[in-house]
Amino acid sequence: MLTILGFVMIATFLVLIMMKKMTPMGALVLIPALFCVLVGKGAHLGDYVIKGVGDLAPTAAMLMFAIIYFGVMIDVGLFDPIVRLILRFCKADPMRVVVGTAVLAAIVSLDGDGSTTFMITVSAMVPLYRRLKMSLVVMTGVAAMANGVMNTLPWGGPTARAAAALKLDASDIFVPMIPALACGLVFVFALAYGLGLRERKRLGTLTLEEVTAEPETVLVGASSGTGRGAKGRTGKKATGGAGGGTDAEAPAGGAVDGAEEHQGLDPNRATLRPKLYWFNAALTIALLTMMIREDLPIPVLFLLGAAIALTVNFPSVADQKARVAAHSENVVNVAGMVFAAAVFTGVLTGTGMVEHMARWLVDGVPDGMGPHMGLVTGILSIPLTYFMSNDGFYFGIVPILAEAGAAHGVEPVEIARASLVGQALHMSSPLVPAVYVLVGMAKVEFGDHTRFVVKWAALTSLVVLGAGLLFGII
Repeated sequence: MLTILGFVMIATFLVLIMMKKMTPMGALVLIPALFCVLVGKGAHLGDYVIKGVGDLAPTAAMLMFAIIYFGVMIDVGLFDPIVRLILRFCKADPMRVVVGTAVLAAIVSLDGDGSTTFMITVSAMVPLYRRLKMSLVVMTGVAAMANGVMNTLPWGGPTARAAAALKLDASDIFVPMIPALACGLVFVFALAYGLGLRERKRLGTLTLEEVTAEPETVLVGASSGTGRGAKGRTGKKATGGAGGGTDAEAPAGGAVDGAEEHQGLDPNRATLRPKLYWFNAALTIALLTMMIREDLPIPVLFLLGAAIALTVNFPSVADQKARVAAHSENVVNVAGMVFAAAVFTGVLTGTGMVEHMARWLVDGVPDGMGPHMGLVTGILSIPLTYFMSNDGFYFGIVPILAEAGAAHGVEPVEIARASLVGQALHMSSPLVPAVYVLVGMAKVEFGDHTRFVVKWAALTSLVVLGAGLLFGII
């Protein structure tokens, strides 16, 4: 019964948010609360929620101060050169813009933190997408998939968890998987190319001069969202709203109206601190280096980083308050979503639904598939890492799969490698806090992002699995 109710609860959540019948925050709270009562454990709801909140509180703190930190870095102009560099590469060509998004997300993902990746990628790319009236779900989808593949780096989380769960060396898991993961990343780039061609067909290609000719809506400039529409090669006004067009797979970019549309960053804004550019660059590099080295917990690093960045760049207390207030909307939205997700994960785990669901799937594997447990693990990792946290999957399910594989002569390291396959889809899971940073900063509805990305991310995971089998890694 718990197995059935678990699947029904997840399906109900996904259907309601994709049909936009409920907001993600409302669905994350109310649906699990209802199902907690249905399974007869309503009296324990408070315990489950408090446990879930306690588990995710460090993540919420990290996101809150990371948003403030990177918001300040955007304000002071740290990423303006990145925008200009991307602009030169993209040349106002939608195809190049989408490919540039994938490349940028992959490069920034080297720091091993999804939230950081999404904040930098969205900050750099949103002005281009909005100015060219491109679909913002294409941006969020491509960024999430590129980050998902790169999330398998040993310091990114999944590989370390797999190594800890099976008592293996992380390098023994990751290094042999590099060819398969490289194939997955190449597939993401190819997919970005295809989606970019579709956007180019819909919108046309602008010249660099056409895009930057309007001083009130330049790519590295600010506007109220009332500038003239971008023109394509035919000279006709480009179709589609700020966040997308009429394509069924490229829905509008969420609840962003014309008055709220953010076209870019004013090159003459009062918050710029050109004399402190190298200090801010050094501070950011030091912060990311310490994060990778794990010198301090990530929430502590971003807390200290935000305090230093505010104090040095804005000595005035009034200016510091203004900068915090300027980014408060993102902070509240993301932190609120994380704590709402804590209700979902708390109930799913506390009631035992997630354990019953996982064991049902594992028990459903035919005995004849025993020698092929690497393949089985790779396939199961795609849905399981979407519906479960990485901790739950790697510490709760992977050891069971490894034990089943060992009985048929399958080495635990093969199981560990196969368990990384689903990460491309995992990064868009409603249980991953970083995805709310991505859709929140891009002003994209979570349901639109989910509807667009799931099929492509699942296909990316299958490409990684297929490459792993082809190369004899899994």
